[in-house]
Amino acid sequence: MMMDYQFFEQVFWGNTVKQYCVFVVIILLGLLFKRLVSRLFSLALFKVFSKFAEEVRGETFVALLVKPIESFITFCTIYLAINNLTHPLNLVLWHRSKTKIGVTIGDCLDKIFLFLIILSIFWIILRIIDFIAFVLKHKASIMNNRADDQLVPFLKELTKTLICFLGFFVLLGFVFEINVLTLITGLGIGGIAIALAAKESLENLIGSFTIFLDKPFTVGDVVKVDGIEGTIEKVGFRSTWLISPDKTTIVIPNRAMIDGVLENVTLRNYRRVNFFIGIVYETAPEDIKKILSAIAAFLEAHPDTKDGYATFDNFGDSALHIQVVYLVINMEHSKYVKVKEEINFKLMEIVKEFRSGFAYPTQRSISDSFPQQNS
Repeated sequence: MMMDYQFFEQVFWGNTVKQYCVFVVIILLGLLFKRLVSRLFSLALFKVFSKFAEEVRGETFVALLVKPIESFITFCTIYLAINNLTHPLNLVLWHRSKTKIGVTIGDCLDKIFLFLIILSIFWIILRIIDFIAFVLKHKASIMNNRADDQLVPFLKELTKTLICFLGFFVLLGFVFEINVLTLITGLGIGGIAIALAAKESLENLIGSFTIFLDKPFTVGDVVKVDGIEGTIEKVGFRSTWLISPDKTTIVIPNRAMIDGVLENVTLRNYRRVNFFIGIVYETAPEDIKKILSAIAAFLEAHPDTKDGYATFDNFGDSALHIQVVYLVINMEHSKYVKVKEEINFKLMEIVKEFRSGFAYPTQRSISDSFPQQNS
């Protein structure tokens, strides 16, 4: 037994065999049980949110937190294992000229692992925010409130941005030993210059708050902004994302969304359709009246239109112009196009039914206008 004890006290490269054994045991235990410990810790933490997230399974929470907690356990394990060694952590890298105090490898590793551990802690916090946002979005979908669907992603991004700023200052204070209060006070001197440099970003951020306060639209609404039409996909800090009818993603700065002419198509009860058709001059007046009556009757009987009428508007160069006006009950763009198509086909049938036709530009010579005299 004495021989075994002396063996563990033997020194190799500045460390005893016992220190190397403890190093290996800590590393193995940490790597072997990090997944199990991270899952158990995640499930224990989920109990705190269980009443808030009754509709959501705990596995969703665990899936979000497993990796960041594993990273936290890995960094802590390696840090504890390395701290059991003496050499080469006590090697001096350089001396500070004034104080004559040496900076060792151990000091540098302390800073590195402190940096990594703080990062993993804030990673866990960010994942918890993701879970809270997921639960809120799920509840909003059940309540069928599109305003909440728009607000939840925005609050999620805002909270995560604030947490990132907080993490940045924590790293500066604990890792780099910078006086954060002095730094913030110093930033006040250059605050005007920074504000001017970030003028457009601040305007877009203010624009996003204006959108949430005024609520000119919500996620899922179809809008037109200065001639650009699309469905609202997301409202972020800087910009609003639209999906155009041809499925193209359009990104518009929030400032342009509130400063430009915005038309919320979804809030309209009806869509107005107004166009002209031209029929040939050979059409008899009685047939024109029948065509107008037939068009008006069809539009009035159509289940998806309202206030439809047709009038004989004017005499064109090559056609008699009939104006057709009707309102389409507000619906999805694809259905709206189908209604227009159905009515257009019916107009063709009506014109043909009453012995007329659609005119096209023609030119007639003087000889065609006057009958030729026999010589």
